[in-house]
Amino acid sequence: MESQYLKQCLGNCLKKGLAEVVEHRPADPIEYLAHWIYNYRRNLDEEEKRALERAELEQEREAALAELERLKIQEEEQRKLEAQRQAQLKKEREELEAQNKEAEMLLQQEEEDEKTVAEDGPGTLTSEEPDESEPSQTDLPTVIEEESLN
Repeated sequence: MESQYLKQCLGNCLKKGLAEVVEHRPADPIEYLAHWIYNYRRNLDEEEKRALERAELEQEREAALAELERLKIQEEEQRKLEAQRQAQLKKEREELEAQNKEAEMLLQQEEEDEKTVAEDGPGTLTSEEPDESEPSQTDLPTVIEEESLN
């Protein structure tokens, strides 16, 4: 059981460390192995730290991409709304121009009618003015009363 524990916890580290000792053949192999194991542990910690940093960077990257996509969608929606507003403004402008033209035409027609009345002169009868040569209804009883008095 103890050998299983050593294999599981120290197996890889000791294999690599002893391989380094054999390869370099230092004067003090125990001190060399101790420093090597210490550096091995520090390297493992740094690798774990780098792996965590990479994972965080990947998450930040994905969040930034999602934000960028959201901004693109928002910009597209704003462009569509602006295009709709422009179309609405154009439509309203055209309606106003049509109303102005219609008002100008009516005004022009009225001016032409006034010119026609002015050109005909004050003596020309219009349908609204009664003819003074014909007796009006208010004049009739007076004529009748005068005949009965005679």
